[in-house]
Amino acid sequence: MLWARDLSHAFGAIRALDGITFTLDRGQTLVIFGPNGAGKTTLLRVLAGLVRPARGEARVEGGRRAIGWIGHQSQLYGHLTVRENLRFWGTLYDVPSRELEQRLGDLLVRLGLEARAGQQVRTLSRGETQRAAIARALIHDPAVLLLDEPFTGLDGLAAEELGGLLGELAARGRATVLVTHDVKEGTELASDVAFMQAGRFVAFGPRGTRDVAALTAAYREALRGA
Repeated sequence: MLWARDLSHAFGAIRALDGITFTLDRGQTLVIFGPNGAGKTTLLRVLAGLVRPARGEARVEGGRRAIGWIGHQSQLYGHLTVRENLRFWGTLYDVPSRELEQRLGDLLVRLGLEARAGQQVRTLSRGETQRAAIARALIHDPAVLLLDEPFTGLDGLAAEELGGLLGELAARGRATVLVTHDVKEGTELASDVAFMQAGRFVAFGPRGTRDVAALTAAYREALRGA
């Protein structure tokens, strides 16, 4: 469903990606941890087709239209209401109008935005804006999710609800790459865990791995030797 082979990229003298290779199948969730500057966001942007790597290739079954992306920017229009934003993005992805309205209504309820549907995005709180961005990423029912710190700005209940939603999507066959600093939240969702440093996966847990303590120890050892 998602393939990355020997991905390498640099910004001047800074090597952001250094030979990243992995495959993600339906229903798998790869959670990536690492310090700021490790290359995590660059990797997501390459996978999303927003950055062309200097070497290697990344492919998503179904192409870019099969991707749901949440980055550091909400990609929402502040002068439009939440509902108008979701309709715009759904139309952009050619979601049929009847299906779009059904999805839109379901997402507003599931993400706790029903009461905010008629408000302009610029009037929302940080957490509400993040939830609207999540709805925007899901409006076209993508097969692959690329999520960069999606729990940022969410309170405990909203974060728990998002975790539940991501778990449901994985159970329905969605493949997910999730970048987060929250080890507890991330490992609860993960089928695969990677620790990233200086553009490389310095520790990786294959499908089914739950021994996060061992992975963390390997990651710390890699940092000492970096």
